Amino acid sequence: MTDSIADRVELEGMVDAFFTAFTSGDGTAERLDVLRRLFVPEAVIVRTCGGEPAVYGVDDFIAPRQALLEGGTLVDFHEWALGGRTEIWGDIAHWWGSYAKEGVQDGVAFTGRGMKTIQFIRTTEGWRISAAAWDDERPGLTI
Repeated sequence: MTDSIADRVELEGMVDAFFTAFTSGDGTAERLDVLRRLFVPEAVIVRTCGGEPAVYGVDDFIAPRQALLEGGTLVDFHEWALGGRTEIWGDIAHWWGSYAKEGVQDGVAFTGRGMKTIQFIRTTEGWRISAAAWDDERPGLTI
């Protein structure tokens, strides 16, 4: 089996949960707990964004974002997928696509866009995220 409708629906739901987790306001802790359960414990998350890549484990990735989303200096924040594609082959899959974000930090409104890749593996407990990486738009790099 290389690509079933059920797999595609599950993976696309995981992508939605990934982006929805990064929303300030009520329910942040619960959304981030859902995200935490979507990862395999050994997953690697990487932010590039024009500098030296920052490489995180699951908790090292989620904890500072939770503090930021719940701390009161970042409000009205959310991220969402603009478009992407999911490819599945056997027990591996990935999502590649663009995303946007907006919010207000320290009283200043901002927006941004970038590209993300999310890799999945099928485990005995179902699909899980094994890796994710992103890069954001900046001068000289636009979608």
